[in-house]
Amino acid sequence: MRRWTVRSSEDLGRAVAELRHSRGITQAELADQAGIGRTWLAKLEQGRRNNTVDHLLRLLRRMGATVTITWDDADAPT
Repeated sequence: MRRWTVRSSEDLGRAVAELRHSRGITQAELADQAGIGRTWLAKLEQGRRNNTVDHLLRLLRRMGATVTITWDDADAPT
C-alpha cells in the first residue's frame, strides 16, 4: 500500500503522477477520463503552483484536517 500526505499542490502533483504511472496510463488518457485538459494535468504533476489546490489545502489544515491519498499497488493493471 502506498500513502501520500498532501500538504501542497506539489505533493498532490507527485502523488497523481506516481499513481498514474503505476496504472500505466498516459496523461492524455487520464485527462480525457477526468474531463480536464492534459496541459493542466501536466502542470499539476510537475509541481507547478496551483492557487485553487493550495487554498483548499490551507483551509483544510486550518480546520485540523490531514489530506492523505492511499492506494494499493496490487490493484494496478499488469
